[in-house]
Amino acid sequence: MTATAQGSELDRLIGATLAIDPAAPAVEYLQRWHSWGEIDAAAAQIMAALDTLGLGEGARIGSLMRNRPELVPLLVAVFRSGRCLATLNAHAPDEALAADIKRVATPVIVALESDLQRPRLRESIAHSGAVALVLTGDPAQACVRIDDLRGEPAGSTNNSAPGIAIEMLTSGTTGAPKRIPLPYRNLEKALLAAAAFEKGRREGETPRLRGGVQIVSAPLAHIAGITAVMNNILAGRRICLLDKFTVEGFRDAVVRHRPKVAGAPPSALRMIMDANIPPEDFSSLLAYRTGTAPLDPDLADAFYQRYNIPVLQNYGATEFAGGAAGWTLEDFHRHWAAKRGSVGRINRGITARIVDPDSGAELSAGREGLLEMRGPNIGDGESFVRTTDLAVLDEDGFLFIRGRADNAIIRGGFKVIPGDVEAALQQHPAVLEAAVIGLPDPRLGQVPAAAYVARAGASAPDAGELEAFLRERLLPYQLPVLVTELEELPRTPSMKVSQPALAALLQAALEKAAKDG
Repeated sequence: MTATAQGSELDRLIGATLAIDPAAPAVEYLQRWHSWGEIDAAAAQIMAALDTLGLGEGARIGSLMRNRPELVPLLVAVFRSGRCLATLNAHAPDEALAADIKRVATPVIVALESDLQRPRLRESIAHSGAVALVLTGDPAQACVRIDDLRGEPAGSTNNSAPGIAIEMLTSGTTGAPKRIPLPYRNLEKALLAAAAFEKGRREGETPRLRGGVQIVSAPLAHIAGITAVMNNILAGRRICLLDKFTVEGFRDAVVRHRPKVAGAPPSALRMIMDANIPPEDFSSLLAYRTGTAPLDPDLADAFYQRYNIPVLQNYGATEFAGGAAGWTLEDFHRHWAAKRGSVGRINRGITARIVDPDSGAELSAGREGLLEMRGPNIGDGESFVRTTDLAVLDEDGFLFIRGRADNAIIRGGFKVIPGDVEAALQQHPAVLEAAVIGLPDPRLGQVPAAAYVARAGASAPDAGELEAFLRERLLPYQLPVLVTELEELPRTPSMKVSQPALAALLQAALEKAAKDG
């Protein structure tokens, strides 16, 4: 039996938590609690169904993921038994999801009953060669049904991925989502190491149930959602599961559960600020954690001034199974004034360095280059892994992300960093959030174009006013050729701005503007 099979440390810790008090509440969804015992029983049914299908340790299990309590037992079942979870985003449009079901080529697709009612998805599963494992009820009912929809399967299935815990889709921020294999050794080390960064927890302690409730709105189709759920299970902490982030849903959960720490992406921070939620609603919070996208330090300062809640950013990646750097509350109070704009210190056990993009030579503290990282949950655990992030690492170990090397816009030989233009736009009092993308240009190669969302109740500035505003803050080559207002920015499941979708919108707007004269 390998380290990833039943009997592994991860299996033991999950099982120990589930067994402490089976009747105790574990997961709340739509204000209804599901117990640890119900989660355990549902996971056992899922494992039994997979056994019936002959899919044992190392088997690839495709699943249409949503933030629903029925899918929490699936995580437990897969990770306790050493199988591989191949995630599919159930919120994707039917055609895109059908194509991904074909590409993932797993022998089984796990789905909620409601998703199996989508005709295009049912058809795509039938023609993929996969059997459907249908979750027909909530964890209290623990109902699982096997549907063999196969007619004449097109293509073949790939049954096994030994040693791989998750085949996780990236968020698709800069292009088509990629499927990244995350080994069990990396997932286990990331989850176990997380205890060291939480007050009152330590790696290797005897599992126990804890007070407090953690609000999880990060999507289970993304590594942030999966690690949030699993970290809380290992901590023995109750979870309030939200379908997705909404201001009212988040506010209601905070008011009802009074957590000390909560969090969501920076875009959610902007939405909270724009909604002008009264400070007393968030009075229980000692910190707000954020990640997945760059955080404007001015936004963090404005949030702190209004609510007296420090915003603690972290930095990580799908490939790292979570965070690799971040702020602690202690660091915020001691160092925010001097280090504002940083994503925090490098996590314990991880080594980071900055290298020259061309030569690969390591650069001294304070110089900008490409970020490379090494750690027990990164790659093979021994070698440095190069990211696409331009970064600076200072002499105190604080990391500053300057942008993505593969995201820079080269305009006639001049480099435009989208974040610089976005920051200038967001200084305008009518602009809530902005996003900038490079569009192809026959003469200059690329040109920047921008979209923004206006603040609630604000009148959108006219084009001349906005151009004059930007000319005071940007160099001529940084000025976008188009700035257009949108009701909302297109987003990935993790609430990052989807650059392919934004590029399509802005390209169409630019062509229309040229046609109209």
